[in-house]
Amino acid sequence: MQDKIKFDLVKASALARELNDAECETLSRLITIHDLKDGEVLLREGQSDSNLYVVVSGEVAVSKQDEGDKWTILHALVPGDFVGELSFMDNEPRFAALRAVGTTRVFSLNREKFETLVDSHPRIVYKVMRAIMRVVHSIQRRLSMNLVELQNYIYKVHGKY
Repeated sequence: MQDKIKFDLVKASALARELNDAECETLSRLITIHDLKDGEVLLREGQSDSNLYVVVSGEVAVSKQDEGDKWTILHALVPGDFVGELSFMDNEPRFAALRAVGTTRVFSLNREKFETLVDSHPRIVYKVMRAIMRVVHSIQRRLSMNLVELQNYIYKVHGKY
C-alpha cells in the first residue's frame, strides 16, 4: 500500500514530467514521506540538508524567526512546489527555516540515494535533473521580472507609476 502511495505522489509531481511509469516506480522507491503538524519546522535556518522536498498538501512557509516565537514569512510554498532544490545540489546551509502551515505533507528525495541511479538508470537522473532545472529557471525568470518591475517603480520609467 505504501509503495502505491509513493508511486502516486511521484507520478503527480513535476519530477515525473518526463518519466514513464517504470521510471516513476524506480524513483518512488527512493522517496520518504513526511507528515507535519501546523507550525512544525521541517528545517531550521542555517541547517544543511541534501534533500529535495516536494509539497504534496498543505503549505510550507519559508520563514525567519524574529525575537521570541514570532516568525516572518518570506514566501509560501504550495502543493506542487519544490523546496530546497538548490541545497539538493550544493548542500549549502538554508537561508531561512521551513515551517508547516496547517497539516502538511511533503516527500523528500535524498541526493545520496538519488545518485545511486547514475550508473543503473542514467536517463531517470537526466530527466529528474531537467525537471529541477525547469523549476529553478522559472524562479529565476520570476525574480528577474520582479527586479525589472521594482526598478521601474523606483526610477519611474515606462510610465506605469
